[in-house]
Amino acid sequence: MSNVPNLGDGQEKMTVPELVQRKTLAADSPNKKKITCLTAYDYPTARLLDEAGVEVVLVGDSLAMVMLGQDSTLALTLDESLHHTKSVRRGVKRALVVADMPYGSYHGELPRAVDNALRYMKEAGAEAVKVEGGERRLELITRLTEAEIPVMGHVGLTPQSVNALGGYRVQGKTPGAAEQLLRDARAVEAGGAFAVVLEAIPRELAAEITATLRIPTIGIGAGPDCDGQILVLHDLLGLTFGEPPKFARRYADLGRIISEAAREYCSDVQSGRFPADRESYHLPAGVKVRKTISIAR
Repeated sequence: MSNVPNLGDGQEKMTVPELVQRKTLAADSPNKKKITCLTAYDYPTARLLDEAGVEVVLVGDSLAMVMLGQDSTLALTLDESLHHTKSVRRGVKRALVVADMPYGSYHGELPRAVDNALRYMKEAGAEAVKVEGGERRLELITRLTEAEIPVMGHVGLTPQSVNALGGYRVQGKTPGAAEQLLRDARAVEAGGAFAVVLEAIPRELAAEITATLRIPTIGIGAGPDCDGQILVLHDLLGLTFGEPPKFARRYADLGRIISEAAREYCSDVQSGRFPADRESYHLPAGVKVRKTISIAR
């Protein structure tokens, strides 16, 4: 059991050791539960997810697309990501806050990458960072963990490599590609990462990787056999434009609700129905408005 004090309603603060321990529990243990993860990019949604019991909140680089209107994640800057991570941190009490390091922030010299990761911990209050890539990130992950920066890995479809991959495609579909993904996942673990995201890979391959690794796997488009699942919040809430990915399940249609509310508001303003008297303030009894105002010259 965790020694972290209870925060008030039966949910304890999620920590990196707690997350890793979840993997080692026996199948019949009452605490053997799938790990729940969602993305968040601002204070109110982060607070709502935290209060709902989400265990890992990822400030994903997907914010470039779903919040900032970019065509891909590549345009996200380090300062933009830090800004949103700070906002999320203020809304979270229980969940583990993980920050997605954006493209270019860890692809160059290792000392600079470590310095950038440290900014997430010191300035933004993140409790871990996420980096994409497998074997080619082994040295980076090792350096980060040596600096006591918890790392979540990410293999399979890595959106920051979209140009190299030739698009957003399912990975690991051939024997050679599947073997490479297994090596990538093992390299992430060997570097000291505490968990690894498996994105857009065949379910059977994800199950094999999950059974092989000692650290938790977090699936997104990788089937139900992973140790946990993550989705982009906007896909879950129906706040994206265009066709959602196959692996996303829509739990609400907030896009429709927001549009209908905005249309109703416009109609009420234009017709004079808003604001009504109940939404207006009044002068105290006996106070009258002067009809003429003299202007001193």
